[in-house]
Amino acid sequence: MFDGSAFVFALGALLGLASAGWVLSVIKHNVTLVDTLWPLMFWLAAASYAATTSAGPRALLIVALAGVWALRLAIYLTWRNWGLPEDHRYQAIRARNEPGFTWKSLYLVFWLQAGLAWIISLPLLGAVAGAAPLGLLDAAGLLLWATGLFFEAVGDWQLARFKADPANRGQVMDRGLWRYTRHPNYFGDFCIWWGFYLLAASAGAWWSIPGPLLMSLLLLKVSGVSLLEKDIGERRPAYAEYVRRTNAFFPGVPRT
Repeated sequence: MFDGSAFVFALGALLGLASAGWVLSVIKHNVTLVDTLWPLMFWLAAASYAATTSAGPRALLIVALAGVWALRLAIYLTWRNWGLPEDHRYQAIRARNEPGFTWKSLYLVFWLQAGLAWIISLPLLGAVAGAAPLGLLDAAGLLLWATGLFFEAVGDWQLARFKADPANRGQVMDRGLWRYTRHPNYFGDFCIWWGFYLLAASAGAWWSIPGPLLMSLLLLKVSGVSLLEKDIGERRPAYAEYVRRTNAFFPGVPRT
């Protein structure tokens, strides 16, 4: 059953977190902070749903799973971006929206991401609010979520180790999980959100499917694969050969 009041309450919480992040970004003159806030928005949404509905065993599971995913990703992104200038993606947005980007970034960056997170979090609401007992579909969702966390966490770790080696400067990462998919971290995110959807579906919330569909669209066509590979061939000529032999998203055996 869809709980409209819990959904609206979560939106207020997300906009509040986004607004606080915007204030800090103005002080630092760097909106890359929103990357760290992005996963934390989902944890906040899950906690808001649990606090405003009759939380059962599945609700506690959802809050825990969202927390593990969000904290790992937030810590990794904070570590990756620490001490660096504003990410080139946001520099481009800033350049397109001057003058006045300082104020425009509140709704173009922070509130926009809060709104996207709000819609994507629908499976979290559906799973938390559902009263059906835990079953096989929950087990399938948990397995898919674990698969996603593995691809995302291991992929990030392997890439960080690769970049830390000076001998790899200018080279293309094509080892480990990156040998089978050019974006194991994005594929992992995909699995995690469809795993959340299976947990929601088990609770009877089939209606929450716009959440994982929107996340899939973002990962494949908007801010994920499509954006990252838009100009990477110009920056790294060897990437064209990597593209020829390696699947873009779903893992597969490398082509020879």
